[in-house]
Amino acid sequence: MHNTHRRTFLQSAAALGLAGLSAPLIAAAKIKPAANAALIVVDVQNCFVDGGTLPVKGGAEVVPVINKLSTAFENIVVTQDWHTQGHASFASAHPGQKPFSSIKLAYGNQVLWPDHCVQGTDDAALHKDLKLPTAQVIIRKGFHKGVDSYSAFEEADRKTATGLAGYLKQRGIKTVFVSGLATDFCVAWTALDARKHGFEAYVIEDATRAIDLNGSLAAAWKQMAAKGVKRIQSTDIEVVA
Repeated sequence: MHNTHRRTFLQSAAALGLAGLSAPLIAAAKIKPAANAALIVVDVQNCFVDGGTLPVKGGAEVVPVINKLSTAFENIVVTQDWHTQGHASFASAHPGQKPFSSIKLAYGNQVLWPDHCVQGTDDAALHKDLKLPTAQVIIRKGFHKGVDSYSAFEEADRKTATGLAGYLKQRGIKTVFVSGLATDFCVAWTALDARKHGFEAYVIEDATRAIDLNGSLAAAWKQMAAKGVKRIQSTDIEVVA
């Protein structure tokens, strides 16, 4: 930089109060989950990663992120989609219907999926690289044949409880951090129901992946924001080195 230009730059910087700044601005403090916080790991199963029956693009990428995050939490809950054969959410259970179409069932609109996460199959097993030795409970959902279950708190009829809300409240949990698959379905429904049940709720965006069916991802984020769900990244959380 020529001396004249450099002097002009320094004078301008001084006028703006920038002179002497040689380091980036201090970053916002990281979140340190307290003893009354829980990490909810939603449906990180073989069925939802490459090679599974309903793969979410990049699904397996959440595994190392979640494993690292888990070191920051005293309380961890894991969920599993756990469907019966011929489940009502399967397109194969409705003659003439194709996967990813929608129909009306007794409890409302239902997206029809390929057969997936059938109870007891390897497809329904948790991803082999998921390492959560301190997880205390597994919530299995979608095991009633006639109703789907996205949320870890309630089935899709919006009245059949899984028992998770009561469990968390008895444990004194006030805040939940939601991760897993898929952002726009089971993760979003879980976060929204967490708010409904009075919990503070965060979704860790880079610890999730989405299906994004007909704009479902943008719609899910909009719904979550409207209900006070906070959108963060894994780097916003202080983890144990």
